[in-house]
Amino acid sequence: MLPLQFIVPLDVLDAIAPALPAVILVLVLANMATRFLGHRAHERQARDDDAELSRYTPHTLTSGALVVASFLFLVVEPHGGMVMSVLVVGMFVTDFFEFEARQVEARNKMTLERPKGGLAASVLVLLYAAFQSLFFLIADIWTQII
Repeated sequence: MLPLQFIVPLDVLDAIAPALPAVILVLVLANMATRFLGHRAHERQARDDDAELSRYTPHTLTSGALVVASFLFLVVEPHGGMVMSVLVVGMFVTDFFEFEARQVEARNKMTLERPKGGLAASVLVLLYAAFQSLFFLIADIWTQII
């Protein structure tokens, strides 16, 4: 009996395990797109003199889905999943604090900066997700080098 048997349906997770890196890669790309769209929405809200910025719902959903997918990947692939989970949670925390910084900028009538920390964190997540999901493209060369 496996310890996580009652928390996570491992049989279902084993069935979707090969697709998880690709799903994470697609979610990272969607997250980057929603980050851009969310920043545009925040700039529009700041121009319209809204008292408070509101969170961009599609970005919140893709971030949450990315966290869940990375934790599922952690169960399937412990080493790669741990690295992915740390990067994704770091990106999630960065998003949280950058949203608060954008609210302060909007409240003080300052120009909104780009979410530079979130962009940097998402690029790191994108690179690692691409490595995990597209490794088969360089596997032959990699094995010859290593």
